[in-house]
Amino acid sequence: MIPRPRRDRLVREARATARLALPLVAAQVLAMGMGVIDTLLAGNLGTDVLAAVTIGTQIWVLAMLLVFGLLLALTPITAQLDGAGRRAEVGALFRQGLWLALAIGLTLAALLPAATALLGLLGVDPAIVPEARRFVAAIAWGLPPFAVAVACAKLSDGLSLTKPSMYFNGLALAILLPVAWVLMYGKFGLPRLGAAGAGYAHAIALWLQAIAFMAYVARRARYREAGPFVRFEWPVPRAQAMLLKVGAPMAVALFMEGSLFVVVALLVGRLGEIPTGAHAIALNVASLTFMLPLGVALATTVRVGNAVGRRDPPGIAWAALGGLALVLATQAFSVTLMVVLPRPIAGLYSNDLAVISLAVTLLAFAAIFQFSDGVQTLAAGALRGLNDTAVPALYTIVAYWGVGLPVSWWLGFEAGLGAPGLWVGLIAGLSAAALLLTLRFVRRTRHYLANGIPESMIAAAPPPLVER
Repeated sequence: MIPRPRRDRLVREARATARLALPLVAAQVLAMGMGVIDTLLAGNLGTDVLAAVTIGTQIWVLAMLLVFGLLLALTPITAQLDGAGRRAEVGALFRQGLWLALAIGLTLAALLPAATALLGLLGVDPAIVPEARRFVAAIAWGLPPFAVAVACAKLSDGLSLTKPSMYFNGLALAILLPVAWVLMYGKFGLPRLGAAGAGYAHAIALWLQAIAFMAYVARRARYREAGPFVRFEWPVPRAQAMLLKVGAPMAVALFMEGSLFVVVALLVGRLGEIPTGAHAIALNVASLTFMLPLGVALATTVRVGNAVGRRDPPGIAWAALGGLALVLATQAFSVTLMVVLPRPIAGLYSNDLAVISLAVTLLAFAAIFQFSDGVQTLAAGALRGLNDTAVPALYTIVAYWGVGLPVSWWLGFEAGLGAPGLWVGLIAGLSAAALLLTLRFVRRTRHYLANGIPESMIAAAPPPLVER
């Protein structure tokens, strides 16, 4: 039995994290809803279009992960400043984050179409490649506004203002549905663009989302103390370097995990349209349920960052425990959903019986890795709150590419298990990451409990950014 004082503290921490996490969970679900719309609309155009959107989306996801990871540094640094009572310094941080967002978005938008050359090298079914390339070329236009919207979201999250992310992801979703339907199906006299229509619809929705989010941050009183737009500033190299020092390892970590799923998806593409379609369904469901622990992990980053700013080591531990309690609950829900309702879920995406049957099998594998996926996500989020990003990035390389991918390849192709074998590799990679990242957080927390949080840890993370 847990002593009552500790049980009460755990409940308080879980509730506080839940208040932050619920809008973030909703925001992530809404963001994933854009992929669900693509998959549902593409599936009803045919298995070939579904496969093309699925493969093209994998390349888009890698670009999104890089953007998201590089800008994620804004959240823990902002949270630490907020916890330390230094909110007035946040505006300069955000302005530099916007410059970084524009640079990243424009660079990746220019490079993304060239990445489709990987499809042929990885042996993706040639029948899928042309349509997938058209999808990627269209959606690349959405990278600059996506980066700007992420910067706005990470500022808001770090200030414990988590509802705006939900609002503007909802706006993007509401725009995407009718625009994608019109462009993909060729309504109102427009040409039927298929997969390319999905890409253009995403770009349109993301531009409108970014414009609206910027206007919101500029005008709302809750951001006034931070002063995000009190003055214009050119990029400051040392500020950019500081953001990249914290953010680049986060991007590596997210990229390692995301690229494992992407490479597995591309490898499934070698098996033909039915396995690709079934994989798309199972991966879409697993990705949608992943938004639950991801939202909790993002909230835990803020809670841990606030505790660091207060120089409160026990607060770090309790913030992580509160997040863990929530993650165990979300993953239990996801497992139940995948075990009890796999066939009705798969039937929402396709009417092809062969695709549905294989998707049901893959959803069983997805159910197996729910708890390890949730734990590794939470541990990574808690470590981000400590600005501990370099070593966790190395751990993700070992877990996903040293364990997960070799197991996937061997079981899927050498052992001849096909798509189910590839998914066993995902289970292995996520389990290895959960173990390594959790042990890292426990060691770091014990150190701070024994020795305290040095003042230099807080001051070094957010130095004065503007050269007067």
